[in-house]
Amino acid sequence: MTDKTMTADEAVSRLASGMTLGIGGWGSRRKPMELVRALLRTGITDLTVVSYGGPDVGMLAAAGRLRALVAPFVTLDSIPLEPHYRAARESGAFALTEIDEAMFLWGLHAAANRLPFLPVRAGLGSDVMRVNPGLRTVTSPYDDGETFVAVPALRLDAALVHVNRADRRGNGQYLGPDPYFDDLFCEAADAAYVSCERVVETAEFAKEGPPQSLLLKRHVVTGVVEAPGGAHFTSCVPDYGRDEDAQRAYATTPWPEFAAQYLDERTT
Repeated sequence: MTDKTMTADEAVSRLASGMTLGIGGWGSRRKPMELVRALLRTGITDLTVVSYGGPDVGMLAAAGRLRALVAPFVTLDSIPLEPHYRAARESGAFALTEIDEAMFLWGLHAAANRLPFLPVRAGLGSDVMRVNPGLRTVTSPYDDGETFVAVPALRLDAALVHVNRADRRGNGQYLGPDPYFDDLFCEAADAAYVSCERVVETAEFAKEGPPQSLLLKRHVVTGVVEAPGGAHFTSCVPDYGRDEDAQRAYATTPWPEFAAQYLDERTT
């Protein structure tokens, strides 16, 4: 079977400026921060990022790498609004498509299933339609005649996600309380790069967690990066929680000063 292991730098070397990039995790939880850090060490820019945003978005925004963002929110969880994202957005540094969490989810589902859109009720009667004039509605062809929002597929050139365990073939396992839709990010992408706390033999998955914890299937994974602590300072339960001291330092330090140290750190 194919050995898909590589370093973080090797993974991001396969990305390019102008791509649409999906980043898994949720807020400040199980974000692929080692892959984001490796990305920030490159000259890649002009990105459209699709994310349930956290410090991944804040760092890329602060570094001037974003052309556009598609997100339902950008938060550090214990710090409600991501400050570096806020500063970049208020300066008009990139375009923003802000949609409902459910609309975002079904956009990923549409892309994962190679559909142009999926109909949802979320967004109807709200300002989501006003601030996103490009959204369209569709009418059910059946007797109910109901109107839905036609959420466009969130198709990705590449996805970056982090899980607790993976094998060399690209199967990935989460051991925490929530999958955070990382499987959909991988399925919606042309290429998916998965970092993990530890690479294990395939047979070890059964010792780590139940069958339903096997979140990522090898056929949608392009590369596997072993990165212990690779989600830090975000959480990767049960391996570790969020490093609140490090997160506060990030949130209160000007980006150039923070980046000077952060981008030189490596977990691998």
